Amino acid sequence: MVGPSSPGAFPRAGPDDNGETVMSVVILTVPPEEAGQRLDRWVRRQMPGLTQGRLEKLLRTGQMRVDGRRATSNLRLEAGQAVRIPPLPDADTPPPPPTPRPRPVRESEIRALQAAILHSDDHLIVLNKAPGLAVQGGTGTDHHLDAMLDALAGGGERPRLVHRLDKDTSGVLVLARTQAAARFLTAAFRARDTLKVYWALVVGRPPLEQGTMRGALAKEARGRGERMVVNEEDGRPAITDFRVIDQAVGACAWLDLRPRTGRTHQLRVHCLEMGIPILGDGKYGGQGAFLPELPVARRLHLHARALAIPHPKGNVLRVVAPPPLISRRASSTSASPWPMPPTPSWAGKTPDNPSRPRKEGPGEACLPSLSF
Repeated sequence: MVGPSSPGAFPRAGPDDNGETVMSVVILTVPPEEAGQRLDRWVRRQMPGLTQGRLEKLLRTGQMRVDGRRATSNLRLEAGQAVRIPPLPDADTPPPPPTPRPRPVRESEIRALQAAILHSDDHLIVLNKAPGLAVQGGTGTDHHLDAMLDALAGGGERPRLVHRLDKDTSGVLVLARTQAAARFLTAAFRARDTLKVYWALVVGRPPLEQGTMRGALAKEARGRGERMVVNEEDGRPAITDFRVIDQAVGACAWLDLRPRTGRTHQLRVHCLEMGIPILGDGKYGGQGAFLPELPVARRLHLHARALAIPHPKGNVLRVVAPPPLISRRASSTSASPWPMPPTPSWAGKTPDNPSRPRKEGPGEACLPSLSF
């Protein structure tokens, strides 16, 4: 996903003095999942019509820059960096699809964002992201977290995204205050040197009270948008540890989900494969993900409950995010209360790491040796 880094940095077509259509400067933001790629390869994926020779010339002349500085084609990009693309009037160099201009941020939204801070220090910020808030802009998205980050600068640098959550997923989201912190945190996420705990309200109950779901994931061949499917031949390995933590009202159950890998929509697809779609996940579960008789919001009920991650200054930062108020309100009916799962407490093995042997038994969670 690409998006503008400032309200004024959007591609705009218009006539020049000779009446020819040209494009204004475009600013592309490097998303967390694309960090580590070479600048030239990344830009050409965004702009397929741009030749390598033309790109090299733009870099040599300083017209194409990264975070306002000159760059070379082999620069390894970092999450949150802003890549400046100069006007490209050539017909064979199509610009990226236009992203809607972010609407002005309201004062009430700034207050809500500041109230969502779970932890803040000189190196990072941890938010409890609200459901329904996109992390970055995209087609048809004019309201997103990336457009509001200036409100969290506090006189310092603009915070940087180092990972992301789906729009409808709530919970723990980490921002870096400095470029050095962004580099450190991005590396931690990429190396899976973290422990992530999600809560999901699912329709049904898994066949086992706890266990490990393994299913390689790939993009659907005839995809409806960005949709993943289990594909053991062509997919990338995906592993999720799960545990039932409580029975909810009706046919629903609360699940504790701990991904060992970080594939797109991994938890949603793995729950579907177990026959228990996440409540409100119409993208994957269809009508089977909705229970009309329950008084709950028609949205994805997936919450990033907790995170343990190395801190740039040493030790491990552990953060727990309360579930959104709308879920707590929806967790009871006049007939039967929905018990909320307890605050997580766990211990176990380290994440998959060739230098750290691990053992695994049937149904064993094999979780990192981190606790809250």
